[in-house]
Amino acid sequence: MKDLLVIGGGPAGLATALYAAREGVDVTLWEQRAGTLDKACGEGLMPGAVAALADLGVDPLGEDLLGIRYIAGERSASASFRSGPGRGVRRTTLHRALRTAVDEVGVVVEARSFRDLRLEKQSVLADGQRFRYVVAADGLHSPVRRRLGLDAPRSTRRRYGLRRHYRIAPWTSYVEVHWAELAEAYVTPVAPEVVGVAMLTAGGASFDEHLAQFPALASRFDGVAATGPVMGAGPLRQRARARVAGQVLLVGDAGGYVDALTGEGVALALAQARAAVAAIVDGDPARYEQDWHSATRRYRLLTASLLAATQLGPVRHLLVPAAERLPGVFAAGVNALARPA
Repeated sequence: MKDLLVIGGGPAGLATALYAAREGVDVTLWEQRAGTLDKACGEGLMPGAVAALADLGVDPLGEDLLGIRYIAGERSASASFRSGPGRGVRRTTLHRALRTAVDEVGVVVEARSFRDLRLEKQSVLADGQRFRYVVAADGLHSPVRRRLGLDAPRSTRRRYGLRRHYRIAPWTSYVEVHWAELAEAYVTPVAPEVVGVAMLTAGGASFDEHLAQFPALASRFDGVAATGPVMGAGPLRQRARARVAGQVLLVGDAGGYVDALTGEGVALALAQARAAVAAIVDGDPARYEQDWHSATRRYRLLTASLLAATQLGPVRHLLVPAAERLPGVFAAGVNALARPA
């Protein structure tokens, strides 16, 4: 019987494989998609994520991020990271760096998906192969979560993400979050001549229709070439009834996701991967449920609170002016999310 199967080859799955290999666990990873994986996301790594990746020996190329800037019309508020810079990194660059590290430690990666998963008393049967543990890191709409009956009812309010890159020199070392009535636009420098723009919205309009809500931002891209297609993701809000079923643990977006509003996806995935492997090494998979709650509590509380508040029109309009008037409070909130999980 093999020790561990990781299902899913995104950052959460690759990080789980790296943590497991470092602990001497015999790990196999299944990922059905070939090549370098991309995803519609903001592509900004918080300082905590940069530190966690460095601890794994992973140092993806990108642009230093000094903090977060909120912008609404002529008003803005900035908060610098106190624990060192974050990093804007193309998702494909991050994936290649993690995959290279996994290959270097000798993890077996198979180009396949699971078809059948059966829980046994002290093991899991995946497509006829027996593993002591399985980590499902198979994304927002996790087939493993659904197969195990761990999906929880979704929120009636659904938000979606769209992302496009532009061939233009970055004009700032901050992640800019532009606020409009129906959307937020996240601007992240990810390479010397590439800027990523991610939209978060509950509306069903196109990327260009959303961009038109931000005239000053849109004007920066007049005559500027987009690189690659618009990518989309969502609905973002996903809930799980539990993160553990027998010897199966859910890591990353598979374990539930509130919203991309605060940009912590990779940092959270790394923290969850580390906690899951620690529980497996200690032979106590059930412990991961509580460890997951501990690792994600700060994110869930702050993100859910901000999301709920900004769904109210008057509060949304006052958010940036309030951050401008109360810079210490704004900086404290940004740095609470920026520090390691």
